[in-house]
Amino acid sequence: MAYIPPHKRHSYEAGSSSDRHNRPSPIPLSLVPQFRRNLNLRLPPKPFSQRSGKIVYKYAEQAISTWFPVGLDHNHQFPSSVHVDSVPLQLFERTTGINPLVLFNNNNHTVEQVRSPWVYIAENVVSDLLSSFENVKNEILDLEDVKPKLVARFGKILFHESPSISEETTRVGLAAETTLSKLRRSFYTNIPSSYMENIKGEVAQKIIVDFEEEKDLYHVQLSDATLPDSTISCKCSVIKEDKRLQLCKIELHPLRHMVIDISCLDKNLDLRLMLSTKRTLTALTDDEMQSIRSLINSAILDPDVKGGLRWPLGKASSGGRYCVVGVWHTIAKDYKSSSLSLKVRHADRYDFRTSTGEATREINLKLKNIVSLLQEQEVVEVSSVAKMLKDHLKLIWDHFLCCEHFLT
Repeated sequence: MAYIPPHKRHSYEAGSSSDRHNRPSPIPLSLVPQFRRNLNLRLPPKPFSQRSGKIVYKYAEQAISTWFPVGLDHNHQFPSSVHVDSVPLQLFERTTGINPLVLFNNNNHTVEQVRSPWVYIAENVVSDLLSSFENVKNEILDLEDVKPKLVARFGKILFHESPSISEETTRVGLAAETTLSKLRRSFYTNIPSSYMENIKGEVAQKIIVDFEEEKDLYHVQLSDATLPDSTISCKCSVIKEDKRLQLCKIELHPLRHMVIDISCLDKNLDLRLMLSTKRTLTALTDDEMQSIRSLINSAILDPDVKGGLRWPLGKASSGGRYCVVGVWHTIAKDYKSSSLSLKVRHADRYDFRTSTGEATREINLKLKNIVSLLQEQEVVEVSSVAKMLKDHLKLIWDHFLCCEHFLT
């Protein structure tokens, strides 16, 4: 079956997302308002004021943001062992004053599913993936400086309470937990050290990816007065002889086209699938380059501060245009095969706007061959993309979603 771009599809009279995707809803129609109409959202770019002071994560005009659970019972309901509870995370408590909510499953026994979970996930994801990639091709004319990337991330989905939805509403009964779909969410990627060691020591061998290199980089995040809705990321290495930063690449922060969060009720970790693009800035003027280099050259390496860098008083801005808003120090090991790219990363971040920072351990799996398939085909065959997606999701389900209990 050939993929039909969104602008060539026939419209449907029904308004539910199951009609729009031309597939049955995986949950009862009575729950569609909670689990579908409020989940499949085309998100306009959000102003900085709505991002809790964090680095701007910009969404494309037609971005898709979706959440759904996998591991429901035969009645498509949360099992009785599933509950939602707040978790004490200092970063969120300092910035919002409220701890986020997380879904937990007290039952160690897997609920028997009609379909394999990776098949279920693929069937719910493939249409959004194809639509999002079509939007990428339509929105971006010059693909030479723009790199599409489809990444699987592993962690826990955090739900953030709002004044309109009380804490008690999310705690009383399973039906009330459907209100989670109305809450703002984020993805917490700080995984246990034992999980990271298992990925490096065993999983990398099982999925047949070879170690390629280790990178020690600083990412200096800049605001640009002429681009208020974007963040510039300056990738830098360290010149060891004189302990100065060397500017390697200047990029715009990734533009998100699809973010699909999946609560894996039978696992200890959740899954995020994200399609994004990143553009390298190559057409900067001499004055612009000089201003950016001035900021990079003013940085002082300091292992005792969060993010590993600090600036002398008055030196964190340049020319009235660029200003340092954050810094990341990352040490990453890359493992690669022809179809996958595994990144095992320690990241130490600091946000200058909120004066908050956190050191995290992160695992990212880049699904390279799916992006290659989508780029190469003039008319995309849904069946071939779906099969490749199912194969990757089975690998993810078998190897990447189990770890010791944490956030408890």
